[in-house]
Amino acid sequence: MKLFNILLLCILVMGLASSCGSKGKKAEKEPAATEVADEWTVLFDGTSTAGWRGYNQAVFPAEGWEVVDGTLHCIGTGLGEASGRDIIYDKKFSNFELSLEWKISEGGNSGIFILAQEIPDEPIYKSSPEMQILDNDKHPDAVLGVDGNRKAGSLYDLIPAVPQNTKPAGEWNQVGILCYQGTVVFKSNGTNVLEFHLWTDDWKKMVENSKFKDWEWFVNPAREGYIGLQDHGNDVWFRNIKIKEM
Repeated sequence: MKLFNILLLCILVMGLASSCGSKGKKAEKEPAATEVADEWTVLFDGTSTAGWRGYNQAVFPAEGWEVVDGTLHCIGTGLGEASGRDIIYDKKFSNFELSLEWKISEGGNSGIFILAQEIPDEPIYKSSPEMQILDNDKHPDAVLGVDGNRKAGSLYDLIPAVPQNTKPAGEWNQVGILCYQGTVVFKSNGTNVLEFHLWTDDWKKMVENSKFKDWEWFVNPAREGYIGLQDHGNDVWFRNIKIKEM
């Protein structure tokens, strides 16, 4: 009987240990599924120009851009003016959230375009609102325009970025553009810096008082269009470009 009691005690102890182990496993946290659910689409993977082409061109520019160290690099010409080698991602987007990082050279200028249209013999900026990219310390655009509306992060020449939290030339800036049913929000380094509303009376009034007033494609932007990156003659680098359609 004594031996039986000992065996029974051992069985009970082993069963309890097994039960505790099973409960411990069930208590482990399940892997997060947010990355899958986010539905971000990578537009630049850091290794190739796949999906990109020149504005009003069938292929990617033969010169002026390169993929280097995981970045999409626009090679400066030293002229400091738009060169006509802007690039677009070869798909139109309507409602989306765009996220990317950029870094500008000293005294540099560039931009990010949304809702762009390919209009023969016309530059991309005549149809597309632009988030300005700039070296605020050295490029003259920083003191031109009105109330800083040509500084980095601004809706170029229309609405200044507030607060102005852009990092100096040579440092990476993380930016985002939300575009949803006409509402557009620019984000810079984690902060919303401006908001505007396309196709409204306020939008049209603002544009009528600007240099864009005679550009019908800009006054009435398209409902969907291309994402574009500007070659303004200065070195600029882009990375981690992704988009989430809404």
